[in-house]
Amino acid sequence: MISVYKLKPKFQQLLTPILTYFYKRGVTANQITIASIILSLLIGVLFWFADCSDWLFLALPIGLLMRMALNALDGMMARTYNQTSKKGELLNEIGDVVSDVFVFFPLIKFLPESMYLIVIFIALSIINEMAGLIGKVVGTARRYDGPMGKSDRALLVALYGILAFCHISLHTYSLYIIAVINILLAISTGIRLKKSLS
Repeated sequence: MISVYKLKPKFQQLLTPILTYFYKRGVTANQITIASIILSLLIGVLFWFADCSDWLFLALPIGLLMRMALNALDGMMARTYNQTSKKGELLNEIGDVVSDVFVFFPLIKFLPESMYLIVIFIALSIINEMAGLIGKVVGTARRYDGPMGKSDRALLVALYGILAFCHISLHTYSLYIIAVINILLAISTGIRLKKSLS
């Protein structure tokens, strides 16, 4: 399935100089993960108050790109410099779910006509990540299959931030857009569960 996640190897390659810089200054994988969670909270707060200033909508594309970089760097740091740990894995998995809730929740404020579908979207996002984790639990591997994986969701919300900044309204179409996103999320979850059992 098509997914932004498939671009990850190229993205990681671009981040290698930053990884080396962090390592030389004693930054650990767990510190990067915690920084990603804090950044997500900040993005969510800025997004919530974006009705006060359109510029705050840009916290979505800029902040989510930074978060994507941090999410890639923590894994790279752990693998490259032997910093893998149970604590790190716990932080990474729980952090991703908590971060998504922080970032996605303000959509309810800005797209109230789609409130119930957004709640379903947030719930399905959590279920999707848990479905990916089940791959490890049953003894195969962590699943990242799309469509509508973590990176895809971040891209769409970042795009919403750009459109909102440009005063392009989605109110007329938001019900249909989020309904399609939810269907793709359900498909992704099914694929992850099926492949976990393969």
